[in-house]
Amino acid sequence: MAVTVELAGLEVFGHHGATEAEQREGRTLLYDLAWELPRDPEDRLEDTVDYEQVAALVREVSDARRFRLLETLAAAVADAVLDSFRVTRVHVRVRKRGIRPAGLAVEHSAASVERSR
Repeated sequence: MAVTVELAGLEVFGHHGATEAEQREGRTLLYDLAWELPRDPEDRLEDTVDYEQVAALVREVSDARRFRLLETLAAAVADAVLDSFRVTRVHVRVRKRGIRPAGLAVEHSAASVERSR
């Protein structure tokens, strides 16, 4: 049986975006992550992946460089999670609110990436 841990709506400010204004001004992006553990954990923190460490890693990836595309940012976060923790699969979605493509209202834009071992 697989165990999946989720972290939804993690807010991280970063200087990402396709335009120079987005890169300069920055904005808060929302991250939704889900990762699968290789085995069922005992009831001990050391048997799982601590979501505080995952949240800190997301911030670290975001702060390390500027991304133009949500797709490449999501991929970088997914790769970092897979490289840093004992997980068999990770799914990362990055959402950007407050945009109006073609002048039309939308809740958010998003890009999702899944990686597995």
